[in-house]
Amino acid sequence: MSLLYEGALQDLVEEFGRLPGIGPKSAQRMAFHILQADTADVDALAHALREVKRRVRFCDTCGNVAEDATCVICKDERRDRTMICVVEEPKDVLAVERTREYRGLYHVLGGSIDPMAGIGPDDLRIKDLLPRLQSGDVQEVVIATDPNLEGEATATYLIRLLGSVGLTVSRLASGLPVGGDLEYADEVTLGRAFEGRRSVS
Repeated sequence: MSLLYEGALQDLVEEFGRLPGIGPKSAQRMAFHILQADTADVDALAHALREVKRRVRFCDTCGNVAEDATCVICKDERRDRTMICVVEEPKDVLAVERTREYRGLYHVLGGSIDPMAGIGPDDLRIKDLLPRLQSGDVQEVVIATDPNLEGEATATYLIRLLGSVGLTVSRLASGLPVGGDLEYADEVTLGRAFEGRRSVS
């Protein structure tokens, strides 16, 4: 990012620009918002940033975000302990929870297999999953990795790894979005929709 301002304002623009999904113009808008905001609001933001770094950690059991050694989902006795849904990131847990269709436990891998970025299976929390499956409670593992190249590579690896464990291993269905048109669907999406078709009669 080229130097547009001087001193503290330029530093702030550059720091915002380092955040994922924030380009130069967005970073500039955010910096000017902070500049024009009340001091109390800026102090509250700074306090929240410090507190999240100080207090938030990853659950020892599943890898989800938590303020204790165990996250609220793992602590919840009402959860179905016969199912574990494997996701890439903690934000994926929130996405699944919003559906209100799943009441089991989670396992957060901390990313996906990406050989181009030098990330292999040993760099993820895959080895932490296996002891959880030996408890005798778990009957099904639902693989809910992203439907992209890295997510598919991770899912394929997990399916092969878990094939000999003796549990049901399932993969989230993927395909056409509700309200979408067939003519605008790409070949991969349409192909997955055909693979995941189900009988209605």
